[in-house]
Amino acid sequence: MGAVEINADGLQTRDLNDRLRDLMLAGKRKVIIRNVCGQRYIGTRLYSPERHRMEIDIFGTPGNDLAAFLFGHRLVVHGNAQDGVGNTMDDGEIVIEGRAGDVLGFSMRGGTIYVRDGCGYRTALHMKEYEGKKPALVIGGTAQDFLGEYMAGGTVILLDLKGQGHRANFIGSGMHGGTIYLRGSVNRSDQYVSGFIEKFPDLELIPEEVLKDGFVKLIPRSKRPYSDLYTY
Repeated sequence: MGAVEINADGLQTRDLNDRLRDLMLAGKRKVIIRNVCGQRYIGTRLYSPERHRMEIDIFGTPGNDLAAFLFGHRLVVHGNAQDGVGNTMDDGEIVIEGRAGDVLGFSMRGGTIYVRDGCGYRTALHMKEYEGKKPALVIGGTAQDFLGEYMAGGTVILLDLKGQGHRANFIGSGMHGGTIYLRGSVNRSDQYVSGFIEKFPDLELIPEEVLKDGFVKLIPRSKRPYSDLYTY
């Protein structure tokens, strides 16, 4: 079955998402959206009890809350994305061939997000594990302040491929679950690092080169980091 193309030039957010939902319900499995410029919530209204799956290629810059509540679909952004990518994502895969904005993966509870470059503030805020689902977020660059704030589960890996070093403040603030890796001793068979390399062949990465520098592994000191602030 061939891909269906949508020209998003001049389309309002609701109209674009209505078209995507209609195509999904009609059984289409591959959609290419061109000329995207700030339309929000792309991929959000694609839940179906029948668990339909679509692959959506996005050319342009999608607006906030791309793939919020994503339910098993695959989205590839051929460029940058704005804030809130993967907000409360349930399952599926998001690939961003550029940079992502703030609150990437907010309350994400399943699926995987790959970002070729860096990301903004409060990445993985409230990321959690849910009923056996374990979300993963792999960033090719670095993140800004408050990475993993109040993180409750899942895996975050920052590859820092350009060797800029991690300058973010308040990493893991209030973190009480999950794991953050900052370029260090990740198991060499790590599926997420291999997945990142596969998603971005243009970077021409060699697994051994990425992994040789080792990673710092951050885990929470306690599952109740603020317990001493309360009387119960």
